[in-house]
Amino acid sequence: MINVAVVEDNDTIREGLKILIDGTEGYKCSAVYTRGETMIKNIKSSPEGMDFPNPDVILIDIGLPGMNCIEGIKKIKSILPDLTILVLTIYEENDLIFEALCAGASGYLVKKTPPSKLIEAIQHAYHGGTPMSSNIARKVIELFQQKKLSNQTSDMNLLTPAEKEILDKLVEGSSFKAIADTLIINIDTVRFHFRNIYKKIHVYSQSEAV
Repeated sequence: MINVAVVEDNDTIREGLKILIDGTEGYKCSAVYTRGETMIKNIKSSPEGMDFPNPDVILIDIGLPGMNCIEGIKKIKSILPDLTILVLTIYEENDLIFEALCAGASGYLVKKTPPSKLIEAIQHAYHGGTPMSSNIARKVIELFQQKKLSNQTSDMNLLTPAEKEILDKLVEGSSFKAIADTLIINIDTVRFHFRNIYKKIHVYSQSEAV
């Protein structure tokens, strides 16, 4: 079961996403929020004592009132660095998408995406994929090539051989599931390695790691 939380201030879109997710086998809309602040209060660093589990994937509107999407993503990532976050946007080439990816989002979804494609994108992201256009992906890669070039060597030296092999597979475009299958390990083990990789090379998302 993939638990999805929706953060969207538009009532029609929010309820439509909830109905779609709950109506799809293997998915559950575990929570809906109209503001980022409310969602942050309900995200916990530890599941102990929680009435409801943390979501596996968060869909967050790029144009939220109050706390903006970028700040919300940063706060979520500071609590749960390996949580998958997808940005909801009306315009695919919105500059804020790029900022959201830099803040730690794993990809984005255009609100007019057909229901079947939206569910497919959620599943893709959950398994380690990064739904985004080639133009946005290019901008992300160019930024992090510039940002990480100076300390890339020293950071990479901190990784174990197993962590380097897993990171190489991600760079090649493999999902978490594909990496697990190739290396004949459990997908939870892959996620464990990635948490260590993120800490060692000081990043908060898959795109930054790449």
